[in-house]
Amino acid sequence: MTEAILLVGGKGTRLRPLTVHTPKPMVRAAGVPFLTHQLARARAAGVDHIVLATSYLAEVFEPHFGDGSSLGLHLEYVTEVEPLGTGGAIRNVAARLHSAPDEPVLVFNGDILTGLDIGALVRTHETTGADVSLHLTKVTDPRAYGLVPTDETGRVLAFLEKPQTPEEIVTDQINAGAYVFRRSVIDAIPQGRPVSVERETFPELLSAGAHLQGMVDSTYWLDLGTPAAFVRGSADLVLGRAPSPAIPGRCGDRLILPTARVAPDAKLTDGTVVGEGAYIAEGARVSGSTILPGAVVEPGAVITDSLIGTRARVGERSILTGTVIGDGAIIGADNELRHGARVWCDAKIPAGAVRFSSDQ
Repeated sequence: MTEAILLVGGKGTRLRPLTVHTPKPMVRAAGVPFLTHQLARARAAGVDHIVLATSYLAEVFEPHFGDGSSLGLHLEYVTEVEPLGTGGAIRNVAARLHSAPDEPVLVFNGDILTGLDIGALVRTHETTGADVSLHLTKVTDPRAYGLVPTDETGRVLAFLEKPQTPEEIVTDQINAGAYVFRRSVIDAIPQGRPVSVERETFPELLSAGAHLQGMVDSTYWLDLGTPAAFVRGSADLVLGRAPSPAIPGRCGDRLILPTARVAPDAKLTDGTVVGEGAYIAEGARVSGSTILPGAVVEPGAVITDSLIGTRARVGERSILTGTVIGDGAIIGADNELRHGARVWCDAKIPAGAVRFSSDQ
């Protein structure tokens, strides 16, 4: 159908400590690096050539995915020496594209989990003759996003960044982070300097009279930029709420990867994932959480809506709710960590050191 660019260069600072050793698109969701789901969905839509625009920890991607042949894709990698923003990253990989000037090129952000009908977006682009077509989605509270009002035909009227007052909220449609560009538009983006498509490229195209088309697709959509959202997205993949052909097992209440061990009386629910080599001990209860490879959950621990990093350990009877435990960290027995807590990689919390309730 067409070729694509995947923007995977961000540092993922909002996700730290998950991204201390791992770039955001390579953090595991439903048992595989999140990027795997995006690549598989693009392939299912007919895309066969994808260029990955990398920057942060760029050396991690190619050893894992190689040339993409195992996914039925031809993958190429282009690394930014200095971060170039969304538009700069797109322009930086243009030389690797094969499309003719008037042909479509898909562009995806590497941190969006979506059920977008990719083929429908490309068809919208082609039938309207647009220069750029954007996936738009509707949200209840659009204040954290860029608003994109359209006319009755779907033609984009403006780009309004993060409204602050009720009067500024003129639509509930937001930029959902997937685009189809006419190839010649990519070639016209300034080269060798940071460029934001949201703040510079798109507004300038509108000012110049270009045709920007919006397609509202209100299927599943989630920005995985925060730990809570990432954990929710992984669980939704396992539960079948978010579509992906790359889930390494059947959808259901839990996903247990090969070589993981789970005690017979441990309870795993609400889309919990247990990675390779991880161990869930007797009496543990894990709900809506991601347990990364090699992690250990000791007897009687209760983990809810949390992510436990690679080789991390959660001690007996500890209670974790809405927390992130970095790779190699050790949480001693009888600790209590609540919403928003982030324990850094290789940190050690002694037994009974952190509590939100009394010790009785």
